[in-house]
Amino acid sequence: MSVPARKHRCATAAALESPEAMTLPGTTARRRHKCFDDTHREMIETTVRLISEKGVGAVSMSAVARAMGINRATVYYHFDSLEALIGAVKAWSSEQLARPFTNDAPQQERVDYITRFVLENPELIKLWIEDLISVGDIRSRYAHWDALVEGIRAHDVTAGPGEAVDAEVFCVILLTSAIIGPRIFRNSVCPDADTETVVKRFRTEQLRMLRHADLLRL
Repeated sequence: MSVPARKHRCATAAALESPEAMTLPGTTARRRHKCFDDTHREMIETTVRLISEKGVGAVSMSAVARAMGINRATVYYHFDSLEALIGAVKAWSSEQLARPFTNDAPQQERVDYITRFVLENPELIKLWIEDLISVGDIRSRYAHWDALVEGIRAHDVTAGPGEAVDAEVFCVILLTSAIIGPRIFRNSVCPDADTETVVKRFRTEQLRMLRHADLLRL
């Protein structure tokens, strides 16, 4: 997007905010003329917070507008429907879950990051899982799927004499165990365990499994 175009969009978004809505009870005065991208990102982050605090059923365009102290028309300027906003939140969740695979952090830190994110964002994970298991292309729910599968194929995981690893099935097992496993453990196995205890126990076993599959350095 060109600089003039971005300035125009920012000005348009500011114009959508009526003067009488500048400050609402329980909110701080709104910042004017915010960059379009910054406002867009803040709307997603606000929706993430509302889902985490109250569940997806409590989210509406009006609720997001109230939480941000802006006019509802501004929210519709960025997202034409609640479905579009929720879709952006799902994409955000997918990016957070994929982040450990896009940096050079030690594998232990990657495992810890995913487990902790899953435990600390149960409503988001529930929303993301419901989308993940629905009929449709997994690439639209987890953008790094192809890279994950190709990484397993390139690493040539050993299954046994004369056996070839099914990379796609292997990746489904890796993904679901990392995303769903901690929630099952917390909800049904050890409901009294604190987050750090669950993170430590999952780290130990996940690293053991990766070591066994010769994937510890992947």
